[in-house]
Amino acid sequence: MNKNKALAHIGKYAVTYLFIALSVFFIIVSGLDINYVASQLLLRLNRNAFIVLALIIPIIAGMGINFAITIGAMAAQIGLLLTINWGVTGVPGILLAAAITLPLGAMFGFLIGKLLNKMKGQETIGSLILGYFANGAYQLLFLFIFGTIIPLNDNVTIVGASGVQNTLNLTGSVGLYTAIDGIAHIPFLTALYAVAAVLALSAVIQCARKAISAKRMIATLVLAAVIAGVFSIPGVAAVVNGAHGREVKLPLVTWLLILALCLFNSTIMRTRLGQKFRAVGQSQTVANASGINVDRTRVIAIMISTVLAGWGQIVFMQSEGIGTFQTYAAHEQVGLYAGAAILVGGASIDRATNLQALVGTFLFHSLFITAQSAASALFGDSAVGEYFRAFLSYGVIAVALIMYAWRGAKQKKEGQINLSDRGKSG
Repeated sequence: MNKNKALAHIGKYAVTYLFIALSVFFIIVSGLDINYVASQLLLRLNRNAFIVLALIIPIIAGMGINFAITIGAMAAQIGLLLTINWGVTGVPGILLAAAITLPLGAMFGFLIGKLLNKMKGQETIGSLILGYFANGAYQLLFLFIFGTIIPLNDNVTIVGASGVQNTLNLTGSVGLYTAIDGIAHIPFLTALYAVAAVLALSAVIQCARKAISAKRMIATLVLAAVIAGVFSIPGVAAVVNGAHGREVKLPLVTWLLILALCLFNSTIMRTRLGQKFRAVGQSQTVANASGINVDRTRVIAIMISTVLAGWGQIVFMQSEGIGTFQTYAAHEQVGLYAGAAILVGGASIDRATNLQALVGTFLFHSLFITAQSAASALFGDSAVGEYFRAFLSYGVIAVALIMYAWRGAKQKKEGQINLSDRGKSG
């Protein structure tokens, strides 16, 4: 029985285990300094985790991977453009961009949700096509409408022509670069120990309130102790220290925003609206029979996801190591990479958690960091790494869709067999 459970578990998370093996292999083959890999991984988690977490609610609501979060990123970029144009800098500029993103993202999400309700069962593909369609409208807006119909300052428009400049600077007097990341920093190990302590304390409190079993509390306490113990080992702690002994630090406010989104995703599922999301995701027929407005619930899920993705794009654009705003291309791979990342973490087309989103972001970007160096070592050509990145992105999504279709067909077949058996016994 245990063997069957183990095999079922491995089959369920085969993509995740494959990526863990590939990550370890690539890190070894690439020859990159482990301190560099660790610091880059943390940097990419800072940038991308928020956007990946924005995918969870539509998945739970049974709408698959919402590749239309690309449109949420477009809304954020409109907000950033207007913020730069008006000369609002620093944290006020980021807040202004977020405020502009909110109504735009909600409106776009409403339209996306309405369209996806017309293509039930094909939402993943439909949202992907919607992203490509919206990109054309976005290019038209930034090339012809902005600067002509909608006037903009000369510092953001193309000199002697219409449209917005191809690249906008976020540094210097613009003042948006690291506007969130630069507020405060905390050493990585300190943050890790704090998380372990919070996990342990939360488990004890929940057990005292009989919200969880004593067995689960003990398991959580052991996990917290293992996390703290492993990173207390000098050799492991050295991995998150710089070459000169400087400890890697996390942008405190950015991670508070990421944790707030994790808390939001968990909390909303305990509300009446969250229960509607789950009910619709499990069975639209049963949900409709229970009096739930299925179409309205699905639209709300997409609206929330689109707004959150827009805010995630703002977090990404201002983060350390970016510094520029690629006006016509910054949004193009948002949906693809976020979708691939959450699938790598063990999520599926109809199931996702915060942990899967964070683990997937970590694993997916570990390959991005090491792919070029590993390709150079294996094939003598770093360009192979770029092709491998694209192959992984599309390949993971294709495998997830195939597994989802196969599982659905299997469940349908088993259901037909059960019905046939009941008919015979009757």
